[in-house]
Amino acid sequence: MSFYKSHYDVVIIGGALAGMATALALQDNGVKDILILEKHNLPGGLATDYVRNGVEIEATLHEMMSIGTKEHRLKVGKFFDDMGIDIDWLPVPECYRLVVPGEDIDITLHEGYERMAREVDAAVPGTYEKVHELMLLCRRVYDSINAVAGVSMSKLEMLKKHPDLVKTLGYSATEVIKTFGLPQKAVDILTAYWIYVGNPMDTLPFTIYAFLMADYFTGSYVCRGFSHEMSLKMQKKVMDNGAQYEYCQEVEKILVKNGKVYGVRTKRGDEIHCDYVVSGAYPNKVYTQMIEPLSEVPEGAIKMINGRRLSVCPVSVMMMIEGDPEENGFYNYSTFSGETMDTNKIWENYSNLEEPYNYITTICLNYANPDNIPEGYTQASITALVPVSAFKDVKKEDYLDLKRRLASEMMERYIQEVSHVDFRERISEIEISTPMTISHYVGAWKGSIYGYSHSMDDHVVARLQMVNEDKFIDGLEFAGAHSIDGDGMGPQITNGRAAAKFVLDDMARAKEGRK
Repeated sequence: MSFYKSHYDVVIIGGALAGMATALALQDNGVKDILILEKHNLPGGLATDYVRNGVEIEATLHEMMSIGTKEHRLKVGKFFDDMGIDIDWLPVPECYRLVVPGEDIDITLHEGYERMAREVDAAVPGTYEKVHELMLLCRRVYDSINAVAGVSMSKLEMLKKHPDLVKTLGYSATEVIKTFGLPQKAVDILTAYWIYVGNPMDTLPFTIYAFLMADYFTGSYVCRGFSHEMSLKMQKKVMDNGAQYEYCQEVEKILVKNGKVYGVRTKRGDEIHCDYVVSGAYPNKVYTQMIEPLSEVPEGAIKMINGRRLSVCPVSVMMMIEGDPEENGFYNYSTFSGETMDTNKIWENYSNLEEPYNYITTICLNYANPDNIPEGYTQASITALVPVSAFKDVKKEDYLDLKRRLASEMMERYIQEVSHVDFRERISEIEISTPMTISHYVGAWKGSIYGYSHSMDDHVVARLQMVNEDKFIDGLEFAGAHSIDGDGMGPQITNGRAAAKFVLDDMARAKEGRK
């Protein structure tokens, strides 16, 4: 008997969060004949952890967006609830602490728009009203983005129903924030999260900044069982619903004839036929290496991938340290620190490997998930989110020395600027990840985990407007950080649901004979 069926409705390449969200959304709408092919031996992609010396260590998740409380779920939290996936969400204790000694900044901000505005006002007197007004604008834009996603709407209707979204489209975060007349110190305090979207504030679309700020300041969460809990529970539900989920099965080719997909071929040679393929692989790889024959790749697809810039990837130092957090100099859950808040200077610094990173983000999991950290230990990570292009010329023989140097410099920066405690001799376990690590383990194109950069002409709203123009092969959809919503674990759920909707809409058109 064949290992695979002769035909499936949908084949999903990659069992990461987006791919599993696609499967769940399809199953919720009656599509059950689904095959997921995952190249790794675990589900979830980068939503994972690892074990060292019997201790489970979170690999990636800092904060999960769009969850909300049980009583007031946001869209991602509601999706998990609706799918019957019970994840034990733990709230993080603060949004962030920002420490920039050279600019006399050391402030901790908490969830709640009014509360954070008062905290900024305490550091920069006279700014409460303007900061609060800015956050309310962010919230209105955030609500509008959620409302228009996947909805066809005329420009006039958009202007009437979502005026703030329309008015701020086409403007950078810097340009909109300037209209509030805030002192530079207040602006710097409100800039810390930029690292999570990988674009300097001058070129970061305000819509992206607004979504980020509005969501994070409603409160963020982590999983009690680490991000791997989320992955395992999604995978179990997908299989319970009837999907076939196979590990260690890498897809090498997507089979296309007359502009329509008809199947895939795995690395071991299995040819599997289907009506739809949802790819977790980047369009860069799909359109240059995976479509068979390559003559089926339209010129427009190549122009699209050449016109987009890959976003960032983490350089991370993940540690277990003997001793409690306070004695090791970790005083908060989330801390941003550096020598400047000029994001253009930081971006320039990130784009080379010759000097220490001048801006880092540090997470100490003890403060959000203490029960899952061994008593008497600190679990912490230090991260810089840098352009993948910075690593393109690294030679194999230099790689190990490079990543050790970067890790040492990042720890030194945290010690000098924040902790003033040298914890390095107490490190019991340490791992260092770079774009090479990501590329090796999950196959992300050039190690980019954040998809394509959000720029002034390529962001979520622009991508929504170009959805149909960006479809080049019938039956082929994409689900991952490279999709409409972009980066982050929360957006991966949204990207997966969007891919499912595109498939369902196409199925409906085919049923009605409108294709």
